[in-house]
Amino acid sequence: MPKPAPPSRAKALDNRQLDLPLFAEPPLEAPPAPASLQSPDPTKFAPGVKLRRLALDGRTLEYGLKRSTRRTIGFTIDGSGLTITAPRWVTLADIEAAIAGKQRWIFAKLSEWQTRAEQRALPHIEWRDGAQIPFLGKPVTVALGSSHGALRFDPEAAVLALALPAHVDAQQIKDRVQGWLQNEAKRVFGERLDVYAQKLGVSFKGYALSSAATRWGSCSSDGRIRLNWRLIHFPLSIVDYVVAHELAHLREMNHSPRFWQTVESIFPEFREARHTLKHHPPELLPAL
Repeated sequence: MPKPAPPSRAKALDNRQLDLPLFAEPPLEAPPAPASLQSPDPTKFAPGVKLRRLALDGRTLEYGLKRSTRRTIGFTIDGSGLTITAPRWVTLADIEAAIAGKQRWIFAKLSEWQTRAEQRALPHIEWRDGAQIPFLGKPVTVALGSSHGALRFDPEAAVLALALPAHVDAQQIKDRVQGWLQNEAKRVFGERLDVYAQKLGVSFKGYALSSAATRWGSCSSDGRIRLNWRLIHFPLSIVDYVVAHELAHLREMNHSPRFWQTVESIFPEFREARHTLKHHPPELLPAL
């Protein structure tokens, strides 16, 4: 992430912009350091889990360590990677010895998860009658042949009716659905920005939709906010987190402890939302 500017200079940086990365992208200002030298990212795992690294046979294993009252060392591998749950009295040396003893199993399972993630990375949607898309965290079904003569969304039935014939080209369906999603994003984001700006007691000069490949949102020091329209796929709580995050930059143009306290003051659940956003299954984001 960009280095925080001293508080006394924040307001003077008219062209300064703070970004919220898409997933866990490295900052754009400099290339990432070699894996063995990178600083641990405390947000990769759930709150209370400490990120560590261990060199094993020329490979660097990144894992999360959680202390608990359990009596044995537990191993869990999921979309976030390897998490070790260990008794508080067990030394780090004993934990790493246990990891080394299971390294073949660990690397095999991590490889399986990586393969699954790659297979899901480019989800395929058949643009036809009955296609489903995620909208505010829930599936919406596309229905063709609407008799109303225009696009119509029924929130109760979760159906998006398009005034298009059944034999229409798939690209036309895709374009019509994406246009609707972007219009809804503009409306919903504007409403949430107003709500959280009032909570924080700040005002923004304007906002626009973004299609950035590596950023969920950004805020410039002159009060202009950009939000990635694909956030409309996520539950409203995730949208609210990004909105609160960007508005908090109007108070703190950095990512200091004071900044996170500002976010928490208007969105107390930010830790859970941040974790969800970073590790949300990619199959829920269709390749539009």
